Amino acid sequence: MLTRVKSAVASFMGGVMAGGSGTDHPGGSDLPLRYPYSRPEFLGLSTDEIECSADHAARPILIPKETRQLPWSTGYAEVINAGKSTLNEDQACCEVLVVKRRPAGSSTPGRTSGARRRSSLPNGEGLGLRDSLDDSDDLPFHYWALFDGHAGSGAAVMASRLLHHRIARHLQEVMEILCTPNLPPPTCLGEEPLNHHLTPTSHRALSRAISLRGAAGAPGSPGAPPMRFFTEKKVSHESLVIGAIENAFKDMDAQIEKEKAVYNISGGCTALVVVYLLGNLYVGNAGDSRAIIIRAGEVIPMSAEFTPESERQRLQFLAYMQPQLLGNEFTHLEFPRRVQRKEVGKRMMYRDFTMAGWAYKTVEDDDLKFPLIYGEGKKARVLATIGVTRGLGDHNLKVHDSNIYIKPFLSCCPEVRVYPLSQSEHGADDVLVLGTDGLWDVLSNQEVAEAVTCFLSNCDPDDPHRYTMAAQDLVMRARGVLKERGWRISDDRLGSGDDISVYIIPLMDGGEQK
Repeated sequence: MLTRVKSAVASFMGGVMAGGSGTDHPGGSDLPLRYPYSRPEFLGLSTDEIECSADHAARPILIPKETRQLPWSTGYAEVINAGKSTLNEDQACCEVLVVKRRPAGSSTPGRTSGARRRSSLPNGEGLGLRDSLDDSDDLPFHYWALFDGHAGSGAAVMASRLLHHRIARHLQEVMEILCTPNLPPPTCLGEEPLNHHLTPTSHRALSRAISLRGAAGAPGSPGAPPMRFFTEKKVSHESLVIGAIENAFKDMDAQIEKEKAVYNISGGCTALVVVYLLGNLYVGNAGDSRAIIIRAGEVIPMSAEFTPESERQRLQFLAYMQPQLLGNEFTHLEFPRRVQRKEVGKRMMYRDFTMAGWAYKTVEDDDLKFPLIYGEGKKARVLATIGVTRGLGDHNLKVHDSNIYIKPFLSCCPEVRVYPLSQSEHGADDVLVLGTDGLWDVLSNQEVAEAVTCFLSNCDPDDPHRYTMAAQDLVMRARGVLKERGWRISDDRLGSGDDISVYIIPLMDGGEQK
């Protein structure tokens, strides 16, 4: 099994080094691309500039040519990896969209309109584009997203083009409720809730209905069913937006799976998105990218990484309930180290899905199988193959030289956290920072907060480029400088060799638009 693990790592990294063009799709190289490789459109790069950006030796830091392309004076910067993959597998998207009300009497969602501060929607995707946000029947929202691809950039590129449209369509389904303050959502669309916030008129109507029912068979009379009253569960507007984001991720993952049959969509990707809607920031994360708010120097985490270690119990429980997923080659139990045959019959510490701590068990023959989760920190892997446990794509990914699929253990469901932007006062230096794991591998939350706060405090508060320059500075700190012993950052620490993408979103600018 150790030989297989080494081969799996070599194969996985080999696919990455090759750019992942179809490495997880049989015959994928013969299929047309769903979308060609590109960099975020808001960067405004030419074909030649995109090619130059892939220089692994120079690793140029890219920023938008015009900061006005992004809403709220958002700052953005990115840099390619140091040779880990041929292409930059990070992707980014930033949009201002508008959700239109469905036509009266329509049982299916209508079209979603996108209002753009820049031209970035992919061919409109069949959507009617609007030029303004003045229609009171429309619901505008702002969107930022980072996608970190692995084993190819195909899934990341596709998600960057389409996920925001999925979110808009799910928001459209609940738009009537979101646009009506304090209206409880009906159980079924188009139906009024029963016995909830009854008006005097509805009380009289209900009493009359009870009287009529009593005439036909009153409660307690022979043959009449017992009378019961049910109250509706109160569903907040925030939970409806969260549900829209969650369902959009699920739909996006299903679309990638479906279209892999006809298009070359390589690999998978993590996804970190931010939606600003009706005074709230919604941060949805599936993967190991990270978002933090820096407010008056204080750090507020807005996401948590999903890794084999952080999701150990979920993965172990799934393997326990469906042992066939392990292919009789893995064990769902965790041990401090690999169990050796000479230790059968002896006692060793272990953890199961029911346990947060450790205990002893007697080692059995089944415990000699390779563990479902192996390694620590960034080296931890699921089924000896992949180091993230949530994201999009990876439907055909298998354990090397086996028929064991890894996708059942990889969830596309994001965790969504809400920040009530409209309920707080913010200064010019209060920001939301989004970054792929290339940033957080080498810089802590506090280091990022101190760097951003220090940089912004030395900038002119009225300079519209200050957030872009802060993002550029942050990427440079994480990348470091190329020396004889590789890329180095402060204190001669090893810099990030991964792709790095960073948004810095000012919260005060957002507050002015509420």
